[in-house]
Amino acid sequence: MMTPMRYILLFLGTIISIHYILSFTHEEYGKATSISNIAEQWTGSKSDPPYKTPVPDGYYKPDAPMDLQDRKANASFVMLVRNSDLIGIMSSMKQIEDRFNRKFQYPYVFLNDEPFTQSFKDHILALTNTKVEFGVIPPDHWHQPSWVDEDRASKSRDDMVRDNVIYGGTYRNMCRFNSGFFYRHELLQQYRYYWRVEPDIKLFCDVDYDPFLVMQDQNKVYAGFTISLYEYQATIPTLWNAVKSFINANPDLVAPGNAMGFLSDDAGESYNLCHFWSNFEIADLDFWRGEAYSKFFEYLDEQGGFYYERWGDAPVHSIGAALFAKKEQIHFFNDIGYRHEPFQHCPQGDLHAKGKCWCDPNQNFDYEWYSCLNRYDKIFS
Repeated sequence: MMTPMRYILLFLGTIISIHYILSFTHEEYGKATSISNIAEQWTGSKSDPPYKTPVPDGYYKPDAPMDLQDRKANASFVMLVRNSDLIGIMSSMKQIEDRFNRKFQYPYVFLNDEPFTQSFKDHILALTNTKVEFGVIPPDHWHQPSWVDEDRASKSRDDMVRDNVIYGGTYRNMCRFNSGFFYRHELLQQYRYYWRVEPDIKLFCDVDYDPFLVMQDQNKVYAGFTISLYEYQATIPTLWNAVKSFINANPDLVAPGNAMGFLSDDAGESYNLCHFWSNFEIADLDFWRGEAYSKFFEYLDEQGGFYYERWGDAPVHSIGAALFAKKEQIHFFNDIGYRHEPFQHCPQGDLHAKGKCWCDPNQNFDYEWYSCLNRYDKIFS
């Protein structure tokens, strides 16, 4: 004989069995009677906040297709950076893309003295639709050569630091690499022209024409500066003596109609310290690879001045371009607004409006007392 309690247990068992059968056979019933759904009736929904639901694609209006130019130069951007420079170089690259490269679609080459991390690569690749390559610098192109007297080099660094010479203790490997090795990297062998880009720069204006084609069509080899200024004498005390020694031994390599007047006020007897600021640089890789500059760099390298002093790539490039190219082959990009702390070039007048520039025209380094642009102007007068 069944007791009342057994009837109750039998009834509950039957109800639970029917519930499980319906849950498996009827999806909507299962959802409606799930524990989580019942709990939501008491505590409220636990769904994601609305902002986590992406805006539907239908709201987006993609950029209208841009008509790519009918021809391009054989050129690439070059960026020498470390993994730790990611934020700074992303800022620079985003400006390059927005102001110029979304329309012209030139590739990028990133160089580092150690492998780039996957995170670095992923962030960079997200900024562009064009080709990007990542390369590691060969150790013998980056590190101090074994023949350099380290005691002498160390003393030089210590002396410069003690005397508060700017960058006196740093960047020697980088300066030597940029002076004579970057254009030898295997990833750049396929290219003729390059545009050097540094972290944390500002590109103030739209660049609606192709500077690379200007170089190619007008036979420019160093169409590449926006700022020119004086070098610190304390970093290059014997550089000009080495230059004069090379010229005396190789007079046939000096180009007729060169830009010596930019470098010297006394026909080459002394150096006035003017140079093109090479953190912005658009140039012909074949010029650096050519006989004149190659012999010039090898001679300078043998003197050890990149380590015994602090010869920078800016004066080395500038002297090389001024001596081994015609002055007409060196170009000032007056219409490209650019800033690398602490100096900037801001286009003036109609150029400012044409480029939709956002820099203050009153903040312009062109003819400040420390600028060398007036000396560049004079070589054409």
